[in-house]
Amino acid sequence: MEPFDQLDLEYFQTEVENHVGILRIDRPPVNAHNIDVLLELQRAVEGVRFDDNVRVAVFGSANEDFFSTGFDIQALQEEEAHQIGYASQTSKEIIMKMRTTDTLFIAAVNGHCMGGGLELALACDFRFVGDDDDYRVGMPEVNLGLIAGEAGTQLLPRYIDRSEALRMMITGDNYTPQEAFDKDIFDEIHDPEDLEDAVFEFAEQVVEKPAGAVGHNKLAVNEGMEMPLWDALSHERELQNALLGSDSAKEGVDAFLNDREPDFVGVELGEEQAPSADD
Repeated sequence: MEPFDQLDLEYFQTEVENHVGILRIDRPPVNAHNIDVLLELQRAVEGVRFDDNVRVAVFGSANEDFFSTGFDIQALQEEEAHQIGYASQTSKEIIMKMRTTDTLFIAAVNGHCMGGGLELALACDFRFVGDDDDYRVGMPEVNLGLIAGEAGTQLLPRYIDRSEALRMMITGDNYTPQEAFDKDIFDEIHDPEDLEDAVFEFAEQVVEKPAGAVGHNKLAVNEGMEMPLWDALSHERELQNALLGSDSAKEGVDAFLNDREPDFVGVELGEEQAPSADD
């Protein structure tokens, strides 16, 4: 499969910096998505999954004012209902692929984030948002006679209070980034000009951690939370057992016992880290 940063996509920009895969949606004017955009997103997510060089993925926008306004409303009028249904199902499948890929996805939301755009952000493991009162966040599908049909009815109440999530969906109200942050939709809020730096600072911390352990933690949480407790504990045991004999675990234990910094990137990718200033 092509490396993530060499994917030839029309509606997304892809690049890799220091093992951070950067995915930016780019469909002017408002980054609305249709089935073609979703199929490209699927390729991008699979690109992250299969590219060992990508240890963290950042999902952002190439547009200064919009993360995404969600599904293309024009397509709702022009396409057959069953085709829109297939698109909605495809979106759900992509979202689940993001949640079950053992690479962290971090949403960098620095613009309007509405409907299906918010649902794509909710598919990520962490969400950072720019604090600008001109931006709006919400799920307004009810105003079209629809529901949040790209996994929103299930994801939003898994992150915030159930009644608050239902209120958002049935009123179609939208919120400022600060109000959305206060509802726990976002994990961190920053000045818009500082958002990308904050996202990359966090992503680069994760890059230095053992990728297997990071990914298995993600899977233990995302998959285990949907299981009965004993099944989830069995799943956790299997994930842990898969790591116990790994080179990364041996590196971590040896580094701890010898009072040195572990080199997980070097062990996992065969890259030697540059000597530190203290060496």
